[in-house]
Amino acid sequence: MAPIAAVRPGWPFSSRSFRAFQCWLTVYRRIWRSSIWSSVLGPVCYIGALGLGLGTLVDKHGTASLGGVSYLAFVAPAMLAVGAMNTAMGEASYPVFGSLKWNRIYIGAQASPLRPADIFRGHLMFMTMRIAMNCVVVMVVMWAFGAIRSAWVVLAYPSAVLTGLAFAAPIAAWAVTVKVETSFAYVFRFGLIPLMLFSGTFFPLSQLPAGLRALAAALPLWHGVALCRAFSLGTAVGDPVGMLGHVAYLAAVAAVGIWAGARTYRRRLYV
Repeated sequence: MAPIAAVRPGWPFSSRSFRAFQCWLTVYRRIWRSSIWSSVLGPVCYIGALGLGLGTLVDKHGTASLGGVSYLAFVAPAMLAVGAMNTAMGEASYPVFGSLKWNRIYIGAQASPLRPADIFRGHLMFMTMRIAMNCVVVMVVMWAFGAIRSAWVVLAYPSAVLTGLAFAAPIAAWAVTVKVETSFAYVFRFGLIPLMLFSGTFFPLSQLPAGLRALAAALPLWHGVALCRAFSLGTAVGDPVGMLGHVAYLAAVAAVGIWAGARTYRRRLYV
């Protein structure tokens, strides 16, 4: 039987892409210990400090604006989406740049039969794996803190992974074109932080002015936060059309990122 790549040369994630993914698995087997503390302590500190610390003060003044749920139950699923975004931005920025400038993994892969699109998709598969791993940790922390209110929370997990993918694909597509690493500092400072603050993460989006509400609704994180929160609280059942709209938006952003990445990688790595 002919190999997959030969049967379906245009197939997005072919056997060649999986070969590139295996390369990143080999690298991760050597460095995985360095990611344990940030992956575990990050969710514990965020959810503990916000949900139990700040949440105690918020709950004393009433939770009507939160839909009648505790601040812990309100903010924890949002941190699931934020954690997916943070992991995506961390894995799709400096590691992509470093694969060209520092460890030169892409340069080595470029000398192999792998095509630029295979290199991109294989790395994106690894990014998705890392997002999925960290989301599991956040889900466990949510359960341990008693922040889950519905069995529908199982669907919050793929929603968070999709949110991460919607960030990872376009960021990687852009990161491979970056010439100076200081460009990433601007993205983290003027992109990541405002997204966390103004995407309904820490307070209801209804408390923002109308113009900012419209802007937040046009950004991927708000859709991820809305999905994860609705499934965690069990309110998704009452708005299936809205949930499908969020999923469609995130899937479209991820698809555009995958399409763009195949082209930017080809322009940068083509010999």
